[in-house]
Amino acid sequence: MMKDPHSSEVEHVDVDEQDTKPIYENRVKAANAVKYTAYVMLFLGFLYFLVAFILPMFE
Repeated sequence: MMKDPHSSEVEHVDVDEQDTKPIYENRVKAANAVKYTAYVMLFLGFLYFLVAFILPMFE
């Protein structure tokens, strides 16, 4: 059945829902993971410095 071109009825088209997570969110998550991993490594390095070099000076 053909649609009348002069009709004012709106044809509803079903759109499939897709996973629309933007790539930007994944990049932010990855950047935060790298940043906090670096913080943890710096903290552990500082603790190692204290234990290996500063603590023996007080003995």
